[in-house]
Amino acid sequence: MLFPVGAGKPPPLNLTHQVPPWWEEYKGQVNLHVFEDWCGGAVGHLRRNLHFPLFPHTRTTVKKLAVSPKWKNYGLRIFGFIHPARDGDVQFSVASDDNSEFWLSPNESPAGAQLVAFVGKTGSEWTAPGEFTKFSSQVSKPKRLMASRRYYFELLHKQDDRGSDHVEVGWRAFLPGLKFEVIGSAHISLYTDESSLKMDHVAHVPQSPASHVGGRLPQEEPRADMLRPDPRDTFFLTPRVEPSSLENVLEPCAYAPTYVVKDFPIARYQGLQFVYLSFVYPNDHTRLTHMETENKCFYRESPLYLERFGFYKYMKMDREEGEEDEEEEVQRRAFLFLNPDDFLDDEEEGELLDSLEPTEASPLQSHRHLPLPAAPTAPGATPAPPVPPSPGDLPTTRRSRALSWAARAAHPLPLFLGRALRPRAAAQQQPPKVYVTRVRPGLRAPLGPRGPPWPPFPGVFLRPRPLPRVQLRAPPRPPRSRGRRTGGSPGAELRPPARAQATQGSLEGQPRLLGLPAPTAAANLSSEAQPVTSFLSLSQVSRAQLPAAGDEEEADDDDDGARGEDEDSEEAAGAPRGRWREDAIDWQRTFSVGAVDFEQLRSDWNDLRCNVSGNLQLPEAEAVDVVAQYMERLNARHGGRYALLRIVNVEKRRDSARGSRFLLELELQERGGGRLRLSEYVFLRLPGAHAGGADADGESPEPAPAAPTRPDGRPELCRPLRLAWRQDVMVHFIVPVKNQARWVAQFLADMAALHARTGDSHFSITLVDFESEDMDVEQALRSARLPRYQYLRRTGNFERSAGLQAGVDAVEDASSIVFLCDLHIHFPPNILDGIRKHCVEGKLAFAPVVMRLGCGSSPGDPHGYWEVNGFGLFGIYKSDFDRVGGMNTEEFRDQWGGEDWELLDRVLQAGLEVERLRVRNFYHHYHSKRGMWGARGRKGSRTEGS
Repeated sequence: MLFPVGAGKPPPLNLTHQVPPWWEEYKGQVNLHVFEDWCGGAVGHLRRNLHFPLFPHTRTTVKKLAVSPKWKNYGLRIFGFIHPARDGDVQFSVASDDNSEFWLSPNESPAGAQLVAFVGKTGSEWTAPGEFTKFSSQVSKPKRLMASRRYYFELLHKQDDRGSDHVEVGWRAFLPGLKFEVIGSAHISLYTDESSLKMDHVAHVPQSPASHVGGRLPQEEPRADMLRPDPRDTFFLTPRVEPSSLENVLEPCAYAPTYVVKDFPIARYQGLQFVYLSFVYPNDHTRLTHMETENKCFYRESPLYLERFGFYKYMKMDREEGEEDEEEEVQRRAFLFLNPDDFLDDEEEGELLDSLEPTEASPLQSHRHLPLPAAPTAPGATPAPPVPPSPGDLPTTRRSRALSWAARAAHPLPLFLGRALRPRAAAQQQPPKVYVTRVRPGLRAPLGPRGPPWPPFPGVFLRPRPLPRVQLRAPPRPPRSRGRRTGGSPGAELRPPARAQATQGSLEGQPRLLGLPAPTAAANLSSEAQPVTSFLSLSQVSRAQLPAAGDEEEADDDDDGARGEDEDSEEAAGAPRGRWREDAIDWQRTFSVGAVDFEQLRSDWNDLRCNVSGNLQLPEAEAVDVVAQYMERLNARHGGRYALLRIVNVEKRRDSARGSRFLLELELQERGGGRLRLSEYVFLRLPGAHAGGADADGESPEPAPAAPTRPDGRPELCRPLRLAWRQDVMVHFIVPVKNQARWVAQFLADMAALHARTGDSHFSITLVDFESEDMDVEQALRSARLPRYQYLRRTGNFERSAGLQAGVDAVEDASSIVFLCDLHIHFPPNILDGIRKHCVEGKLAFAPVVMRLGCGSSPGDPHGYWEVNGFGLFGIYKSDFDRVGGMNTEEFRDQWGGEDWELLDRVLQAGLEVERLRVRNFYHHYHSKRGMWGARGRKGSRTEGS
């Protein structure tokens, strides 16, 4: 159990002092507990496991203190007794991959165990098998042992997903020159025999200073913002204002939002598209900011773009006197402006992704192909000018990834041949114009007489090379909506290794930069040769890292023949030559930036792509305006009886056609009384909005009241009919289970703690058991301290849909809420209040978004993502559940996955809204999939499905 900040001192440890009876037949083996599918390499990661140490995945035995399962991501707890062969001083040593700890008690009591040797604390330390002296911490101090006694020991081991897993304990007499030997079966014995016990029997499991429940130190500072205290977490404990005091505060009005799709045909699994998100004020910090190092989808940018260019486009670098503006500098660089008719349409841009791959050139018109490159010549020889092909020749070579073109007088060459162009009149056939701006002059590195100019783009160098015939293709046009510049700021330049290496990898997802290279050597030597300008291969080098002129041919050779060399060979080539110079760093560079609110880019559509973004944020001005209207009407009704202390929570569901629904949660101070809680739904209808007619309230024959308006024409609040939630309604948690002993025990313990903390008795637990063999589920329900429970037993294989349907059928009160639940859930204290607030009979159902924890993560240190696609956790009134037809038990029998989406389709078609919110501190535990739903374990072990 983890204790929140400010929770005070942890409770005292419940260590085991009394040892169970020991028998002679226990000799020769020790107890082994396995905690599977748990990431991390440190023993501290193992202690973070929710089920450590009482509920392992597997209980078995081992015959010597040297174990290597040849597996990954697991933790071991080996415990029992050591029987020394003789009296004397003994040294112990432990070796493992990864970390391990060896604890030894001065007697047979687990409560006295002390850490005597260990391998590492961080998870990065490891040893080879039998390497007992790598770390000083591996070897213990001499321990005086007696052969007539037995000593309790405990060995903890944590293995990650790398390396050769092993853990072994050696010992030796404390004498010079002796080597460590693995402790074998002759000197060990069991702590107790567990072979006949079920997985939920844990009273015999020893609790020592190494492995115990509770007593862990509180975390000083939460890593996730969601863990910080928030008034929403405990506001449900505040007494609520009497509903009778709020009945006539606002005028009643009909409530029929236009986004409800009652009787509208929805295709299979398309209900996801009709679920909308609500706006929340104030910020509930459900955005997983601590996960955005790995996932930056919140910023609506391409991951490839962010990886290469970062966020420099949001910054405007300040310029000094005499330094031209960055925008002007970009415009002065070499850009190509081509005829727009030569570009492809938007729908054809996707086909151009393959244009960078070498493919056979298609037989097109002869004037659409370039001349063959000149044949290789000896060093120092003058290359012959390229010869144009005859009109009947067709290209037979493969296209290069570089782009090139040749200017011809007889046949104007279209620059982009993605599709055939219709012939035009002779007067209209004009060669595409190419405009080239002058490259900005400036300081240059010493490059020699034939060195190329500065690259036209920062971080890009165009290198000349001979090219075969190619079919030219247009690069895709960058999206206009993003407004990205292709130039980038100088601060975003990329630095290559010491020696520039040409690359020809795919440029998909990166800006396509076009520029003009320097004249080739052939062009310099033969002025009469046909001029050819080429788009050449790109090298990502900075300005100061351009090669010298004498290195061009060598670079070309490396580009063509040594493209597979790794960076090690380049670094081994030695220091850079004297012609290279280091980049100058401008430590005094400043920039200007405006406030950026990325929340404004989000909409209330159900975003299924980004799973780290939090709830939508409601603007403060809008929330304050609605609250001010309500408080004005409330005090006008009660003569200033209530004073607003703070706005705890405001939730808005937007309907652009008729108005917005708000859930107001305010903390009030009653005159002459205490603090009270107000939690009510209100509706802000737009002036002149249609009430919805018969759809607004099909059960009432009376006409819907007109929407009230202010004298200034602005919308005014009203009370939506039949949209009041019940504070004391019964909530039934329906959970199907099979062979999930440790998770059933954890679930019942969590629900008992929820009852003790909230004092709420208006909930019930219904477990539908599919013949579990690893525990007595019914007895566990009876032993749990729950206000109400129900046990249902079914035969056959596990069927989630059938189990949920059986649990709902057992609920007699149709005006109660059923919450379709999973077993591996961690509930926040306000979960009952959240379910009741967002479930209204005939109107609202609730599908909270749960955070799925990653491997090795816990509620105290949550790392994972929001389950934006899952609707398996679903709260709905039983009457509405029966009205939509319940679970689809015919189609979804012994398999699951999709039954939640199918149910969602029918709920929406019945005219219900589905409230979708990310709930703070609401987690789905990471759990092993091995042995799930009653699969048998290995012989000689008790394995529990999880």
